[in-house]
Amino acid sequence: MARHGGIVAFMTNPQLPAVAEPAYLTAALRRAGALDAGAVREVKVLHQRDTIVSHIVRLGLRYVGESAGAPQSLILKTAHAAFAKPLANGGRNEVAFYTQLEPEMPPGLAPRCFDGHFHEDGLTWHLLLEDLTDSHEIATQWPLPPSREQATAIVTALARWHAAWWDHPGLGDTVGNWMSADDSAKLMETFAGHYDRFADLLGDRLSEERRILYRRFIEQSDRLLQRYHSRRHVTIAHGDAHIWNFMLPRAGVADTVRVFDFDQWRINVPTGDLAYMMATQWYPERRQALERPLLNHYHETLIAHGVTGYTRGALDQDYRRSVLWHITKPVWQWSVNIPPLIWWNNLERVMMAVDDLGCEELL
Repeated sequence: MARHGGIVAFMTNPQLPAVAEPAYLTAALRRAGALDAGAVREVKVLHQRDTIVSHIVRLGLRYVGESAGAPQSLILKTAHAAFAKPLANGGRNEVAFYTQLEPEMPPGLAPRCFDGHFHEDGLTWHLLLEDLTDSHEIATQWPLPPSREQATAIVTALARWHAAWWDHPGLGDTVGNWMSADDSAKLMETFAGHYDRFADLLGDRLSEERRILYRRFIEQSDRLLQRYHSRRHVTIAHGDAHIWNFMLPRAGVADTVRVFDFDQWRINVPTGDLAYMMATQWYPERRQALERPLLNHYHETLIAHGVTGYTRGALDQDYRRSVLWHITKPVWQWSVNIPPLIWWNNLERVMMAVDDLGCEELL
């Protein structure tokens, strides 16, 4: 920003990538139906930050000509330089979600996407998203759990999302892919290799009781996967549905909760998202206080949004099975160099949930 005779000039940041240049943004907003005759004149970085796996830039826009209704700011999301190649598939997934699935969803569940592209040659990608900074906020500062009211609002949004894709006729055809039995076997083989190295690393920090649980889980994985391979009562799952991937309306704002960060979406049993949110992220006291009421509310919301034939008892069974599946999560996280601050705490919490819910009985 520069001052000339007391006037603050709105200047273009010379370090911005090509997708944040005025001409590119003008074309993208026109294609998205968000800009008519006007054009983007200037772009400014309002804020930028790194997440664990991506780089987020908030862009301020100024227009010339007719721009009524056009966004005054955008979120530009790109790969975090350190994870661009090892986690390229996450970028590919997220771009696919926003460009293919989001336009087919009920409005008000995800931020609007104005432009997105994945470049296979360089494994680079970008998304230009609706900026909800002024209207929405994250429920809490990580790792604080949400209030009951916040958790209920988040689970409502998740149930609406799941209901929208529940046993959708396009699943595995126009929407996502089914894993074959061979795919599942290869995935478990890969997991078993990671687990062996993980257990070696932890040594006596992974008890013999937990080692037995992991070994039995790996041995029984074919049987546990039958639920997925039934292809009934499945949906598009978020895959990373902790509460900090939801934006809640700020006080006084009449709007819906929005879900974001879709790099791990896939066809799956719906309770995987609920188990990750509660069993993997919350310590026992909080989980025990909210788990039953939230599962009840989730089920009621599914039914209200047209899901049929899925009983409350079936939800409980799926939830316990999903909690058991999440003993794999800390191992996968360790395998892609996610910090121990995350995976170690996830390991401890999910193991306590497995004990609480008697998930070992499923083996």
